[in-house]
Amino acid sequence: MDKRQARIGLIGAGFMGRCHANAFRSVGGLFDLPVEPVPHMLSDISDAAASRNAALLGYAKSTGDWRTLVADPDVDIVAVTAPNVLHEPIVLAAIAAGKAVYCEKPLSTTAENGWRMTEAAEKAGTLTLVGFNFLRNPMIKLAQEIVQSGELGDITGFRGRHAENYMCDPEIPHSFRTDPEGGGALADIGSHIISMARYLLGPITAVAGQSRTIHATRPVKAGSAERAPVVVDDMTHALLRFENGAEGSIEANWAATGRTMDLSWEITGTKGALVFSQERMNELLIHTAGRPGRNGFTKIEAGPAHPPYGAFCPAPGHHLGFNDLKVIEVAELLTAWAIGEKCVTDFREAWQVQRCVEAIQQSAKSGRFVDIL
Repeated sequence: MDKRQARIGLIGAGFMGRCHANAFRSVGGLFDLPVEPVPHMLSDISDAAASRNAALLGYAKSTGDWRTLVADPDVDIVAVTAPNVLHEPIVLAAIAAGKAVYCEKPLSTTAENGWRMTEAAEKAGTLTLVGFNFLRNPMIKLAQEIVQSGELGDITGFRGRHAENYMCDPEIPHSFRTDPEGGGALADIGSHIISMARYLLGPITAVAGQSRTIHATRPVKAGSAERAPVVVDDMTHALLRFENGAEGSIEANWAATGRTMDLSWEITGTKGALVFSQERMNELLIHTAGRPGRNGFTKIEAGPAHPPYGAFCPAPGHHLGFNDLKVIEVAELLTAWAIGEKCVTDFREAWQVQRCVEAIQQSAKSGRFVDIL
């Protein structure tokens, strides 16, 4: 019997748009899903760009106007990979049109906007998922299970970092990343380490932040001699207090020389500790109280014993990659859509992450701890 179809409308065909398209193409061959994803329509910045990318990525229809895609009665799920400032109008229109919504992080440019989106989705009973795909790593799920099992004892500390080097060069021009509405290192990549901290340890109740702009000006566009001031952060550090009594810190830095994907963290408990780095994403290091003279961390290597690794490869040590995490995320989305369940990182969770981002920004200006109520 043919499976029910989930017809996908994809908005945006840049880096993340192509990642989404790859995931929707690949997921059916790896997971036994209750539905079949169908690439129905793609929207991009112009009709020409949309037509070109739809042909390249396998979408049946194309449009240069996202409103046309959202209004199409044949679209079931709207995947949003447009610039951050467009998330709110697209999402609200999609919710009003009765579509499920798969939105890249951050949910919106402010917590206030994010709450409007969350409230609209919850009132409409809309399925939502926000793309915090690093959480789909089987090693991260294992770490959560270890923390919750009590194996590490009482959790006392968290130290996290998301550092990359893609904004090191002061000649990289202004873009949506440096726009005051939703830009800056903390919002762009800091949201990933905040989501990771919440996933592993639970709610964050108070923060204290310190931010710095490393490059004071950037060209207004590529190749331009005209420069404009940068008013967003290149680097932010923050102290965190968790609801479970743990304390910790995070760093968000998109001008970290030499770093390409340092999404890393360490969790300390009274009986043990965990260490992880996305640059070695198929490994989790664990230390638990052992025999005298044998202290140290032991490497756990990803394999079929850590679902859903086995959907990709039957042998341990062969390793998953970045795009595989997005495939896992899409499998969660399609399964939830088919059976009527919620996704883990829905709009409400993404709104909570945005609240943390804004509280850190507020603290960096005031120099004081800010409570997250």
